Amino acid sequence: MQTGQLTTDQLAPRPERLRRALNTPLLTLYGLGVTVGAGIYVLVGATAAQAGPFAPVSFLLAAVVVAFTAFSYAELSTRHPVSAGEAAYVEAGFGAGWLATLVGLAVALSGMVSAAAVAIGAAGYLHDLTLVPQEVLTVLVVGIMGLIALWGIAQSVTVAAIITVIEISGLILVILWGFFVAPPQGFELAEMLPPLQGPHWIGIGAASLLAFFAFVGFEDMANVAEEVKDPAHTLPRAILWTLALAAILYVATTAAVLVAVPIETLATSSAPLLLVFDSASGRMQQVFAVVAIVATVNGVLIQMIMASRVLYGLADRQHLPAVLAMVSRRTQTPAVATVAVCLITVLLALALPIEALAERTAQIVLFVFVLVNAALLRLKQAGDPGGDFFRVPRLVPVLGVLTSVLLWGTSFL
Repeated sequence: MQTGQLTTDQLAPRPERLRRALNTPLLTLYGLGVTVGAGIYVLVGATAAQAGPFAPVSFLLAAVVVAFTAFSYAELSTRHPVSAGEAAYVEAGFGAGWLATLVGLAVALSGMVSAAAVAIGAAGYLHDLTLVPQEVLTVLVVGIMGLIALWGIAQSVTVAAIITVIEISGLILVILWGFFVAPPQGFELAEMLPPLQGPHWIGIGAASLLAFFAFVGFEDMANVAEEVKDPAHTLPRAILWTLALAAILYVATTAAVLVAVPIETLATSSAPLLLVFDSASGRMQQVFAVVAIVATVNGVLIQMIMASRVLYGLADRQHLPAVLAMVSRRTQTPAVATVAVCLITVLLALALPIEALAERTAQIVLFVFVLVNAALLRLKQAGDPGGDFFRVPRLVPVLGVLTSVLLWGTSFL
């Protein structure tokens, strides 16, 4: 595909619409791809440092907290199955276009910052293998992922889904190797069940706040809603499947690592999952390193898909310049928005202190969670409009607001 030769007759701001091509399996794999990734590859050691042998419980508690907002997204995404989902929800709930634009831009920025940070990480791994300058590799990673995103939603999500399967296979390999192959040097499973009372719950709670960030990403599924088949049924199923499968993978992976690796070594490692293979051959360690590279590249692709759909959705509702709503007639993807996301991501990766920006990404997401849950509360107070969409009790967004505010406030401490 010659993306550099897109002409105005191939692009159109309104006549061409995004193609509904995503079913429940593809959307679930998309959700897993953006949720399961660098977080679990680096957070196991940090959570173990705070929660000790009870780190799996911390991931489980984080899943429960995230579940409230996930259910809110399930209703909102079927009430308003459009791109730039969070912006549309906030606009519907508060009737403030400026606030919707702010939320949409915050979501898009979080995606581009995340993609830039992950691209730098992927380039670092590749530099160790190829010795090509890291800046060149960063641009190549972003450029190649941008071309895949331009290719078409079905094709790009299929590529992301294949990579996600590889990525999840790597976690399954960790689980199997840690439980059944690696010599046990850590805790037994029975030691990972915490007593109902005791000071250990302080460490479990602190680790849960850290583990929460490993679940951030499921909300990006709302931003491809215009490309989902039968969104009223597909979106809730895929959101809930994503959350459930991610929780299972996180708990099992953490437990396997705690069984195989001494806690003292685990708590200080920046690559904790690789420690499981210390007793394995060099080839096995190389295979897992390649899987880690693939996992990071997948994060770049999915975050860029999400950010481009947010910019497209904002422009389509006249909150941003109309040029960003142009859709390629050939691929039916938001071509201008995708190119813009690629360029901004490259600039962020090469010119700005990505580490500091990435630390703020989670705070942006929690702020958006608060507004999204509050928007659903306002919509419910206005009455049920009828129609075929997923519904949750009013208590769900109330708890979503409370838990998000708590986590958002704690992140500043």
